[in-house]
Amino acid sequence: MSIFGKLFGSGSKGGKAPTTQEAVQKLRETEEMLAKKQEFLEKKIEQELLTAKKNGTKNKRAALQALKRKKRYEKQLTQIDGTLSTIEFQREALENANTNTEVLKNMGYAAEAMKAAHENMDIDKVDDLMDDIREQQEVAQEISDAVCRPIGFGEEYDEDDLLAELEELEQEELDKDLLEIGGSQDVPLPSVPSTSLPSRPAKKKEEEDDDDMADLEAWAAN
Repeated sequence: MSIFGKLFGSGSKGGKAPTTQEAVQKLRETEEMLAKKQEFLEKKIEQELLTAKKNGTKNKRAALQALKRKKRYEKQLTQIDGTLSTIEFQREALENANTNTEVLKNMGYAAEAMKAAHENMDIDKVDDLMDDIREQQEVAQEISDAVCRPIGFGEEYDEDDLLAELEELEQEELDKDLLEIGGSQDVPLPSVPSTSLPSRPAKKKEEEDDDDMADLEAWAAN
């Protein structure tokens, strides 16, 4: 039988192993027991120290015996400190193992639940469903575009023809403005009189001709 079997009195070889919770509980109980033992030893050490001081001058032999007992108690106290450290380490390891066990158990439950949720799902059917959803979204978008498109109540016009007509109108206005600007720069001419000027009397003209001939003859005679 192993040392642990001797200490804890294990049953038959086919006995069920303790759970982590049970083991952790046992370790906690052991820690509490050792902590009480520590308190007891600390008190004994204080008593032996007082005895040694009290008999130091009166009874040297009693004082030495008290110091020896004090040393043994201190040694036991040191051993208990080491044991407590080992038990604390083991308890923490068991608690972590128990936590990991619970985590893995819960993850296993989640995996089973996910498996059950996907059990009746066919990837091909899922793909078909997604295709239908995309198709319906496209139809909805086309309907939305059609609703937003302005309605001409049956009258449709070619936008290019309308733009060409607009350019012609703009060119006509431009030509008209240029003509108005060019006409304003010419100087207006006087109007031609509608009546003819009065003619000189024929007799007076003959007299003037005679005078001119007389003057010419007089010049020639000189």
